[in-house]
Amino acid sequence: MSNILIIDDEKAIRKTLGEILSYEGYKIDEAGDGEEGLKKFREKNYDVVLCDIKMPRIDGVEFLEKVSEINADVPVIMISGHGTIETAVEAVKKGAYDYISKPPDLNRLLITIRNAMDKTNLVTETKVLRRKASKVEEMIGESDPMVKIKETIDKVAPTEARVMIMGENGVGKELVARWIHEKSNRSKGALIEVNCAAIPGELIESELFGHEKGSFTSAVKQRIGKFEQAHGGTLFLDEIGDMSLNAQAKVLRALQEGKITRVGGDKDISVDVRVIAATNKDLLKEVEEKNFRLDLYHRLGVIIINVPSLNNRQNDIPLLVDKFLTDICAEYGIPKKSIEEAAIKALQGNNWTGNIRELRNVVERLIILSGKTITEEDVNTYVIPRK
Repeated sequence: MSNILIIDDEKAIRKTLGEILSYEGYKIDEAGDGEEGLKKFREKNYDVVLCDIKMPRIDGVEFLEKVSEINADVPVIMISGHGTIETAVEAVKKGAYDYISKPPDLNRLLITIRNAMDKTNLVTETKVLRRKASKVEEMIGESDPMVKIKETIDKVAPTEARVMIMGENGVGKELVARWIHEKSNRSKGALIEVNCAAIPGELIESELFGHEKGSFTSAVKQRIGKFEQAHGGTLFLDEIGDMSLNAQAKVLRALQEGKITRVGGDKDISVDVRVIAATNKDLLKEVEEKNFRLDLYHRLGVIIINVPSLNNRQNDIPLLVDKFLTDICAEYGIPKKSIEEAAIKALQGNNWTGNIRELRNVVERLIILSGKTITEEDVNTYVIPRK
């Protein structure tokens, strides 16, 4: 239920508006002047505020100024019987969502409140999406290989150099790419990700470069490709070793000329994109076997970052386990579980074929199946394969 605060020094006005809005399903609080309204605003979250302008102690305009300092996202609708065009303009300049004269037209008031609610919801959703989009997981690890990777990211990120990230599945290649983008001059632009292994060969070109309406049977409308979506930002080509040779040729042209052509189109489109690629394959071996273009390899591999397997950075396992315990227990809404030193050593001795991804799954399994403290016996029972 949405909360509305009504501030007016006339009790009859507050009562009338309160009854109408309560009938409409809103939860109502009242205040007799700006000072009382300000106190309630600080104590509770409101979706909309209806505020009179002429009031004792703190008037509506002063209230508006103070509210903007506390939470400028809450819409404030000004209502006054002393309305003039100048007053309305001043209120809007101060940040008011709208201005309504007394006696208010109830239909207009209800519509204005609904629109204000929509604005509040949109602001909230936008903030959530921005947090999700901008949130980059911390790179956990103090081992020599991880220190070297972090130092390389710090050096490479501010440049425009293309980067090739190599490593087994599950080692965190995507996280490295995200941090390069986050620390780059393009961080305000988009980071567009493409998993080349997950897209059928016949569709990869349309995915990367887009297509024109009618260019093939299912092309019922024009589509903007990933290169265009990443304009001004970064394009992350994951598992690029699985890309078809035909698509590789077009990617090479895009890198060389900074231009792409949509499938079925004949117009060159300029794109300003930094490309980061990743693969779990030995690309030089793929070149020998005629599966990957050598010229594209050299174009993409200006900087090469090798991400080690978890088996080659076992000293980082205690840090990773602690991080996963914190995150997963928080997701489940339970107190963080502890883990015995012997259990950590048992995990360090395991063969991690699935790398960090496997370790996270194992920690989640232990959280679900173990007691308050994860023991070595738990690890031997639920993790280490029995011979």
